[in-house]
Amino acid sequence: MKRRHLLAALPLPFLAHGGAALAQGAPWPARPVRIVVPFGLGGSADVAARFLAEPLQAAFGQPFVVENRPGAGAVIGTDAVAKAQPDGYTLLLMSNTHTANETLLPNRPYRLMRDLAPVAAINIAHHVLAVHPSIPAQTLPELVALLRANPGRYDYASSGPGTPYHIAGEVFLAMAGAQAQHVPFRGSNEARTALISGQVPIMFDAIPTMREQIAGGRVRGLGTTGPQRSPLMPELPALAEVLPGYEASIWLGLMAPAATAAPIRERLNAEVNRILALPATQEAQARAGALPMPMSIAAFEAHLNRDIERQAEWIRMARITPG
Repeated sequence: MKRRHLLAALPLPFLAHGGAALAQGAPWPARPVRIVVPFGLGGSADVAARFLAEPLQAAFGQPFVVENRPGAGAVIGTDAVAKAQPDGYTLLLMSNTHTANETLLPNRPYRLMRDLAPVAAINIAHHVLAVHPSIPAQTLPELVALLRANPGRYDYASSGPGTPYHIAGEVFLAMAGAQAQHVPFRGSNEARTALISGQVPIMFDAIPTMREQIAGGRVRGLGTTGPQRSPLMPELPALAEVLPGYEASIWLGLMAPAATAAPIRERLNAEVNRILALPATQEAQARAGALPMPMSIAAFEAHLNRDIERQAEWIRMARITPG
C-alpha cells in the first residue's frame, strides 16, 4: 500500500496522538518498547512481563525490554510511566496493588485512571496461606482459634504495604475476627525467606512458589484463597470453606501513558489476547497457578474501575489506614 493511502486509511486520533512517527515514515514500533515493572525481580509481575516480551517482540519486530523499577509501593515505576511520552514506547506492567493504592496512597503523584490508559489484562492467580512449622496450628480453624486467643502476638509477612498479599492478610484477619501484626518486606522473596527461617511465622504467597516449600516440609500450607480448592493443591481447603465469602487474588495487566494513541493500544490488546489464547500459554499459566484473563480495552477499563471500588471496600473493612 502506498504511504499516502496508508495514512488516509488511519483514524484521525492516530495521526493526532503519536501517529506523527508514522507520518514521518517510521510506523510504530520503530524502536525498542520498554515494559516497566514497578516491582522487584522474580515476582509474578516480573515473570509475566518477561513471558510476554518474547512473543511481542516476534509479533512486532522490535525488542520489548523489561525494566524493573521497584520502590514506594510501586509508585516510583508507575509515576515514571505516567510521565513518559505517550508514544507507545513505554508500558506499565501493573497489578491490583495499583487499584488498592488509589485508596491507600492518597498522596501519590499520579491518578491511575487519569494519567494512564488501559491496554490489556493478562492473568489472575490465587494465593496460599502458609505458616512456619513452629506455629502450633495444623489446620485453618486451629490457626483462626490461635490468633483469636492471642491477639497481636503473632506476625505475618507480606511483600509490602498495599500489595495483594497484604490486603489478603488484613481481610483474612478482619473476617476471622483475629489480630496479627503486619511485617512488610521489600518483595515476596524477602518475605518468603523470613517465613522459611521462622523470623515471621505466617504469610500469604503465590501457590506455585510456596508449593515447593510446603512439599519440602519447610512450611505448612493451611489453605488457598480462591472460591474453590486450587487444582495445584487440592488437598488444601479453600479459606472460603472456613470463612464464607473470602477470596483473594493477584491479577496483572498492561497500561500506557494516558494520551497513547488508541490504535497502538488496540494493536497491543489484540496481540496480547492472541498470545493468551495459545494452548502453550494456557498450559504455562496453569502450571503457574494462573488463568489467562483476555479482555477488550473497554472491558479492562471497566474491570479497573470495579476493582478500585472493591479494594476501597476491603480496605475499609480491614481498617487499613491510608498512608
